[in-house]
Amino acid sequence: MKYLVALFALAMPVVAWLSNTGVFGPTNGAISDRYPTLIVAAGYAFAIWGPIFLLDLLYGIRQLFDRRPDERLRRTRPWTAAGFAFTATWMIVFTLQWFWLALAIIWASLACLLYAAWQVSHTVHHPRSRWWPWLPLSLHAGWVSLAVFLNVAQVIVAFRLLPTVQMLPWTLVLFALAAVLLLTTIVRLRGNPWYTLAAVWGLVGVYAKQHVSTLAGATVAAWVALGLAAVVVVTSLWQQVGASHPGQPRIGD
Repeated sequence: MKYLVALFALAMPVVAWLSNTGVFGPTNGAISDRYPTLIVAAGYAFAIWGPIFLLDLLYGIRQLFDRRPDERLRRTRPWTAAGFAFTATWMIVFTLQWFWLALAIIWASLACLLYAAWQVSHTVHHPRSRWWPWLPLSLHAGWVSLAVFLNVAQVIVAFRLLPTVQMLPWTLVLFALAAVLLLTTIVRLRGNPWYTLAAVWGLVGVYAKQHVSTLAGATVAAWVALGLAAVVVVTSLWQQVGASHPGQPRIGD
């Protein structure tokens, strides 16, 4: 299984490069512009995929030489391999504009990555001592936790499932669902700073995009995204303070 983790870790940046060169069809950016929403992030925010893929690849290589992995790390391998495989597959399927299939795949990817991130966050009392699985899996899971809602919004717009002129009402519902997912996960991951960093990066990217957007309701969406980013940061810090003082009760304990 460890070889599959390494293989799919390598496959993700390769597929991303092919996708960005137009091998499979329009780029993700072009498709996103074709179906504008109030929850999409600015283009620069997607540059986070670069560090994510690099760290995932380093993790994939490093775990090949981990001669004595603990049981939790061993259990993450099937889920990590699946999460990486789903991520690579999603890039192809989304570029082909098979949107419903892409939506199912990105949610499957999120489920696998969240489980893997949860396992490594609880591997040892101080996960920083094994940063090499903790950092990449947490960062990847954090970004995909927001990306799934961007994907949902684009499916709604692409198939006109809900109003595409007045998008704010249903976008606020997506923000609320994103808040539940992000905050619950941060609590369960004990304030994991890398998961938090990816989520906040994405939410600030949404603010940057919507703050200058001309779509109806964009200004409100921008401030909601920024407000949620602030709540995410505070929740993460609160959980980390609780983790550093074991006798202090925390949410979720």
